[in-house]
Amino acid sequence: MKRTPFAAMSCPIARGLDRVGEWWSILILRDALQGLTRFDEFERSLGIAPNMLARRLAGLVDGGLMEKRAYSERPRRYDYVLTERGRDFREVVQALLAWGNRHFAPEGPSMLIVDRTTGLAAEPILVDSVSGKSLADPIFEIRPGPALGSRGLARQALIAAARVRHEAESRS
Repeated sequence: MKRTPFAAMSCPIARGLDRVGEWWSILILRDALQGLTRFDEFERSLGIAPNMLARRLAGLVDGGLMEKRAYSERPRRYDYVLTERGRDFREVVQALLAWGNRHFAPEGPSMLIVDRTTGLAAEPILVDSVSGKSLADPIFEIRPGPALGSRGLARQALIAAARVRHEAESRS
């Protein structure tokens, strides 16, 4: 079955998923954010087949999240280093970690985000940089931006209709 390419969609979530939506890619980025850079390190950490790892690393390089830097000429070997785009994925990984701990760790968290200085556990939240308010506050919603195309506008109309229906149902 052929995968649907999301890169041409106007939705930034779809475009982001086109770059990192495959679970191995997200786990590679998780490991890279913790300092792994070499093929064999990723292979050992993830237990992934070498051919699969090579494809995922190539995709991350092509997507601009990592870059290859040669560290050995004979044999030719590379470090896979995060770019700014890749480093910006840190908050997504941290949010997934917190969400996974909150909803899918009945035995308790196996990984924590901690303050390196104090050792205290942190609980990530997304906040608006202008107001400082949590984006979980219901005052925030997703709305169409100026670059949204006709397909996205049609999807937004569907969402607006569903919202009206839900509000009407909640009043009755």
